[in-house]
Amino acid sequence: LKDREEGGVWRVQSIFDLPTEQFSAFELTDETVGEQFDFAAVVPGEIRIGDRNYLQPDRVAKVLAAQGDVIIRTRWNAVRWLDAKGEKSDLIALLKAKRGRGIIDQPIWIARANAAPVALRLVAIRRPKEARDKAIEKARKKAQKNGSVIMPETLIAAEWMILVTSLPKETFSLQDISALYRLRWRIEIAFKHLKSGTGLSRPPAETAAMAKAYVLSHLLLILLTEPLIAEHLGDSPRREAA
Repeated sequence: LKDREEGGVWRVQSIFDLPTEQFSAFELTDETVGEQFDFAAVVPGEIRIGDRNYLQPDRVAKVLAAQGDVIIRTRWNAVRWLDAKGEKSDLIALLKAKRGRGIIDQPIWIARANAAPVALRLVAIRRPKEARDKAIEKARKKAQKNGSVIMPETLIAAEWMILVTSLPKETFSLQDISALYRLRWRIEIAFKHLKSGTGLSRPPAETAAMAKAYVLSHLLLILLTEPLIAEHLGDSPRREAA
């Protein structure tokens, strides 16, 4: 969200509870603060689901230390991948080797600057041909738009949906992990309702202080009204929209 006059950017950090389909926490920051996977307190046993921006090794480690779990979509070059011996792991080579089988489900570690690596589970599913072609074309167009040359590794990775998780294979199958991650689309629907239902948009304010007050008042309205919607309608309208 941008100020009308000063051009500042406001970032709304949020926690969306999928079982109740309600936002449970907000934090308003400026553009100097990036997306944070651990900005809100972790409830032991909860599963946090995030997109490509949230594979942040130190923050993931904090969630795990607080007895939470994670499912995060990732880019092939998002972090430094390691094997069980602490040696560099070539993710692209692994994707190429597993093309025939089309699935990967194995342990992997992500390096941290000043701490022990984070032990996770790599879950990757190769897309069907039509979906692969669309993903590759999208990657090519993005590179062209940015005036850059696309890397061969990016084209290989585009064939796959790549996830990492802390959930154990014994109780959560590869299909379970994939299904849980797909629930993220409900969050996208929730944000659309957030903007349309309360009129949350670019703050019509002339100063940063006024813009902040505008956004915070809308976020408070959301937190107050969402439980009432669920109570009186018997269900979240977002489920009907789905």
